Amino acid sequence: MNTSLPVNRRQFLRRSLAAGTALAGGFCPNLFAAAGEGENEHFWYRMPSADEPYIDTQRDNKAFAFKETQILLSEDNGKTWPHRAEFAEAQDITFSVILKNGNVLFATRERLFLSTDNLKTHREIIVKRPDGSEYRPHSPVDPKAPGWYFHSLDGEHCFDVKGEEMLVWGNYCNVLGGAVPVNIYYSTDQGQTVKVAYSFGQNPKFQQKGAPTDAPLLGDPGNKLIARHIHNIAYNPAENAFYACTGDIDRDYGNEVHWLRGTYDLAADKWDWQPLISVNSNSRFKCGGFNFIDGKMYWIADANGLAIADRYDRGIFMADPAEVTDKSKHTLLFNPGYESANMLHQDGVFVATHCAPASPYGCGIIWSSDKGKTWAQYDLKEFGARSGCRINKKNSDGWFRMDLRKGWIERAEVLFLKPKP
Repeated sequence: MNTSLPVNRRQFLRRSLAAGTALAGGFCPNLFAAAGEGENEHFWYRMPSADEPYIDTQRDNKAFAFKETQILLSEDNGKTWPHRAEFAEAQDITFSVILKNGNVLFATRERLFLSTDNLKTHREIIVKRPDGSEYRPHSPVDPKAPGWYFHSLDGEHCFDVKGEEMLVWGNYCNVLGGAVPVNIYYSTDQGQTVKVAYSFGQNPKFQQKGAPTDAPLLGDPGNKLIARHIHNIAYNPAENAFYACTGDIDRDYGNEVHWLRGTYDLAADKWDWQPLISVNSNSRFKCGGFNFIDGKMYWIADANGLAIADRYDRGIFMADPAEVTDKSKHTLLFNPGYESANMLHQDGVFVATHCAPASPYGCGIIWSSDKGKTWAQYDLKEFGARSGCRINKKNSDGWFRMDLRKGWIERAEVLFLKPKP
């Protein structure tokens, strides 16, 4: 299925009114000033207008956003923005998360900040190494390119670990913004303390251009495992274990695609990360979108590089976590045909996205409303060449939120999708 069903404002209002109360609860007032809106068989979609705040993340009824030189917090899914603060580097925000207790952790390219009082105040958080010492960003050769230390490709980072919330994420970096180390970060105290859970090694391909010959390389010198960036991290409660996947290819320095399995000892505040597999780019293990449902692991592949027998080993797969390294035990649920590394599941619904530069779709959305039994693809081409990433779970009005990126990774707009009953 490849459809795009944009509607004009009058048609949209008519359809909404005809649908009655079943629709009314899901649309907020600023929807009708949206830059783009429409529907198809499976979901409604809307894009806020350019003069509205850029909603960077959401959780339940809350949304965190920025506009010009301000950061903003809403408690009614973006209908109003009662909490505002000046923040000169607002346009450099690359990451944010709303914690269970209401704390907001957000980051520019290389600095991390926390607000515990609805943005009345915020303070910088200095990341800690596993030994408790400070982990400081490097001094960039080019001050305009400090690297993306905290930016993520996935959108969900908070996990219920035996009744306690853990924040765990990895940086998707070394694409824009300068060279940067590749790390996994975590917090067990609602963002008050953020530590490094894992550091990848020194990748010779992604170092600062023009750095002095005696300048230390970026990355952990004691780790031979290298990566370009992290695609996704997710938690499997059945195993009490985290899974991480990285990109991208072998650039003559070793494979950059890895799956890691990590366990955390809360009492000792210690991680144990074990590599599961390391492969090249034309592999279903070059992927993202880890989801754990009913004891099974789901993921979506963006295999590329040199095709093998004129095909790429990509698609949406399912397997038992204990058998993920054995391809003969995988079940291929659907092959969208094009690269994708973003997928989220909630309440029986899978939403995934195409990588625009590798797809004939303008803005490709992959959808399943029945836990992956059947799949559809839609092209929201009215939005142009866009790739969806950083997908958030539904807010309390029932809308998924995602970033739309120009081409692949340059920030563009925000898109909301609401599943139909």
